[in-house]
Parts: sequence; structure tokens; C-alpha cells
Amino acid sequence: MKIFLSLILFLSTFSLADTKLIILGSGTPNPDPNRSGSSYAILVNETAYLVDFGPGAVRQAAALSESWGGPFKALNVENLEHAFLTHIHSDHSIGLADLILTPWVMGRNKKLKLFGPKALKEMAESISNAYRKDIDYRINGTQPTNNVGYKVDFKELIEGEVFKDSNLVVDAFLVNHGELEDSYGFRFRTKDKTIIFSGDTSPSKKVEKYAHKADILVHEVYSQSGFLKKTNDWQIYHKGHHTSSLEVAELAKKAKPKKLVLSHILFWGTTPEKLFQEVSNNYEGEVILAKDLMIIN
Repeated sequence: MKIFLSLILFLSTFSLADTKLIILGSGTPNPDPNRSGSSYAILVNETAYLVDFGPGAVRQAAALSESWGGPFKALNVENLEHAFLTHIHSDHSIGLADLILTPWVMGRNKKLKLFGPKALKEMAESISNAYRKDIDYRINGTQPTNNVGYKVDFKELIEGEVFKDSNLVVDAFLVNHGELEDSYGFRFRTKDKTIIFSGDTSPSKKVEKYAHKADILVHEVYSQSGFLKKTNDWQIYHKGHHTSSLEVAELAKKAKPKKLVLSHILFWGTTPEKLFQEVSNNYEGEVILAKDLMIIN
């Protein structure tokens, strides 16, 4: 009875939702023209929440926005007001300048709510300093603008609940990304879905725990067959920082998510079909190989 009542109270804190996951970028540091840098959007009740903002994140959001003929008003760039960063590697964060400035230029009149590791605060401040002349010109010149939308409201991540509003609750948890200690995964809980992001990590018991029977697990992956072609030094690096196709399959067997979404994909010469088989041959659940601008319900 107590568990049932707790569930009712938890669900009653949220507005009605039809949560969608948007793959803005499924790529890696390798500059694949068909895969933008790591970035995702969770859409709930006309609000977008970004997870990572690699190269091209704002432009990818615009591609599905109402402003550019797409279906989602929440992805109009002036509406991008919430962003969560798993870790500070450039392929996940290099779009920060675009995320700070472009939505403001397009009309955002609220501070960007930014959540991430401690180093992200310095990164955001450095961007504002680097573009000070541009910001001052736009504010003090003839361009119609406001003096708020380029500012950042930063909150440093800790393990546990890091954000809550009427749409969702966000929890952060530490993962294993080599020696980069401030590396996180996320759990997003809305009224109708639980979505887990592994971040960049080698096989993680915490990911397995948080992803248990989740609706969607978004997990990074590298091809096991491609890995065997790498030199020994790169094998050592990737083994300590990332998760192979076989390891993802094993984790999913234990966690049992409804949908396993493979993203941040290191193919290393392996075809998408082959990598998909490396996972699906070892895991019977639903597997989705992410593509940029994919919409997952």
C-alpha cells in the first residue's frame, strides 16, 4: 500500500505528458558528416531539455523546429532553456557557445539553465568573456535584443536529484570514463517515461541499476569487431573509457530496458548492420541504432 501511494504522489507532481526522445547527434569525436556531435533532446509538454551539446546541436534542434518547418515548437532555438552535460569532453560540449548565444540572438529572454560538472562553469564564463564585444554590441547597438538571454544559471552536478519541475525529475549518477572523474549519466523521469543516458562510460553497474526496466536506455557503444583492428594503445584507452557492443548486450540483458538505443557509435570500419548484429545477436530485447534527427516515442 505504501509503495502504491508513493507512486501516486510521484506521478501527481507531473503534468500530462507525451514524452519524446530526439536524437540530435549520434556521433563521436570522429567528424562523420552524417552524424553530428553527441546531443539529445527530451520533449515534454512543449518544453525541451537537452542532454549534451556537441558540434551542431543548435542547428540540429532547428531542423525539427516549427520555425524551420518541423513539428516541434519546443525546438525553436529561442525556446532552448535547459541543458545537461554528462562530461566536459569537446565532442559533447563544443556547441556551448552556440547554445548560449544563438537562442539569445533569436529572442530567448531567460537565462540558460545549465547543469554539468564543475569545469563547465569556467567554460561558460570563458565563452561569455570571449564574446564580450559581440554581446555589448548587440545590447548597446541598434539591434533589438534583451540583456538577459545570453546569461547562464549554472548548477554543478552531484549524485542524486539535480533538477525538478512540473514536467520531470532529473537524477545524475557517476560513471566510469577513464580518469575523468566528473563523468555522469542521467535518469529523466516524466509522467509516462523513464529515460536513461549512460554518458560516456566503460561498463557501469550504476547504469545497469538506473536502467532497470526503464522505458529507454541510451547507451554509447563501440564495435567489438572494429576494436580488434585497433592498435594495442588504442585498445587500452577505449577499454577503460567506453563500452563494446558485446558488453552493452550483456548489460541490457540484466537491466531489461524496453528499448535500447545505441548512440555515440564508434564503427571503426564496421557497417551499421554488422554493429547492430553484434548487439542483437546477444540480446533479445528491442535494439535501435540511433540516427540523427530520429524521434523515439
